[in-house]
Amino acid sequence: MGFQYDDDVPVAIRSEVPAPKARTNRLLPWAVGGAIAVVAIGTWAIVQRPTTNPDTAVTPAETETAPSEALLGHRPYADAPAEVLTPLASNPDIRLRSPAAKAFDDLQAAAAREGIRLLPLSGFRSKQDQQALFFNVKAERNQSVTERASVSAPPGYSEHHTGYAIDIGDADQPATHLETTFEQTAAFRWLQANAKRFSFELSFPRNNSQQVSYEPWHWRFVGDVESLRLFYGDRGTTPAQ
Repeated sequence: MGFQYDDDVPVAIRSEVPAPKARTNRLLPWAVGGAIAVVAIGTWAIVQRPTTNPDTAVTPAETETAPSEALLGHRPYADAPAEVLTPLASNPDIRLRSPAAKAFDDLQAAAAREGIRLLPLSGFRSKQDQQALFFNVKAERNQSVTERASVSAPPGYSEHHTGYAIDIGDADQPATHLETTFEQTAAFRWLQANAKRFSFELSFPRNNSQQVSYEPWHWRFVGDVESLRLFYGDRGTTPAQ
């Protein structure tokens, strides 16, 4: 028979042997306290963690965002940050993004060498500018919103917000400014033949996919990646021919 502890101890003595005391783990309070501290620190870290990716964070000047969906045939655009805008050489009151401004200055100079006087009429416009242009003129002309949208974008939806769009006129024929009759001018014919060399294209040709009225005076710069992303990124469209 194997060794049996109880068999070697008399019954009387066995009955008087105190039950072994439960061992108290002196480390338990410390372990519990440590676990609570870890949870607390982890919770604090989660609360304090930045919610934006620093690699994609925008500067304060770029926090103005565009609406997410098209409206009345117009696509949404945010205002260009002020620091990326440059005055045109021929009119400091008109600004474009720096690459577009330089390209237009070169375009205008090239036209002038051939006797064509291109006149910049409008460049960058903020949402506030567009607000007045859209609603005030709509009221003056007693237009419906769809009538007004066919010739002017609602605020937040104009290509002029991007700093890449410019309205161009013929300095020798001011009566054609911002009119479809601009297509009959020497300035328009020159633009048709030469604008692509300077990365400008007509935004709203006849029968355009956005169903915006034909605007022979409205051109946009598409000579860098940012302009291509704005005008063609995820649009399902092809560049104007």
